[in-house]
Amino acid sequence: MKVEIQPDVRDIAARLGADVPYALKAVAGQLADDPDMGRPSGLPGMLTVTVDGDMFDDCPDLSVGYLREPDRIEIRFLEALPSPEISADAPAQDQDQDQEQRRDEYPSDGVAGAAVTVREVADAWGRITGWLQHHAPDSYAALRPGAGLAAIAALEGKLGLPIPVELRALWTLSAGDDGVNGWGWGCLPRSETLMTLDAAAAIYRLQMDAQADEDVSNAERPEEERITVWKASWIPVISHGTADGTSGWYLDAESGFLGRWSHYDVAPGGALDTLVSYLEETADMLEAPALATRDKPGLIGGSLVWRKRLSPALREQWQPLTG
Repeated sequence: MKVEIQPDVRDIAARLGADVPYALKAVAGQLADDPDMGRPSGLPGMLTVTVDGDMFDDCPDLSVGYLREPDRIEIRFLEALPSPEISADAPAQDQDQDQEQRRDEYPSDGVAGAAVTVREVADAWGRITGWLQHHAPDSYAALRPGAGLAAIAALEGKLGLPIPVELRALWTLSAGDDGVNGWGWGCLPRSETLMTLDAAAAIYRLQMDAQADEDVSNAERPEEERITVWKASWIPVISHGTADGTSGWYLDAESGFLGRWSHYDVAPGGALDTLVSYLEETADMLEAPALATRDKPGLIGGSLVWRKRLSPALREQWQPLTG
């Protein structure tokens, strides 16, 4: 199992003590042999292991957080734990404050359910990116690295609502798609793109402003004639293109289902897809294109291009996938 350590984690390790980088490497070696040795944390998708600092000369007790993917592990978090002396002198209520807060915000059964969801997202996205890496390297190269937990927390602050665990997991794996060959096309069905965090925030603000304007008119309309163009619980996830936010998919944080939005006088609508089922179906269509029904994948050079987005000018270059 490949284990990667984020650069900022290495920087933190160097500041915590002379032997902390060595301890971190030792943990990485253990995780390579036993990827599931960690325990669920209070952060969705994050597993943690602790390090006994007494095993090293200049190293405090440590908490190491990591994300487990099907073919790799990414260490993303490192902090020094309070010394036993301080903990022993502190009131019990103070000692357990963080743990109690995490249990309240994210109960143990919720952690278990979240772990399953995170694994499902990681498995489906790993199938998609694995296929891209081997068959459509240009599309694979267009995917951005995963976002850090701080960036996702900042987005939650902008939106004013928690991001569902499945979307958090996806954005920690890839924080958007830059598109290929100047077309602005992404790797998802209809050649749509996974949105960046900034793009999601911008579309959310735009749509919420549109709903606020609509609410002015709604105040004069009978209840059955009032128009909803956006709800506060809808989080933009997928867009028509990298520079085209005229339509796309949102994730309803309340229901857990995807829905479609459009600026072209098309009423937003729900779908029977969850984000997990959408990603799993996308992976299925790439791996078994002959059975694909929603859209048909194909290649133009090293780029994945889906048939429903194909222009007449490019049809001769497009090679449909078989199998």
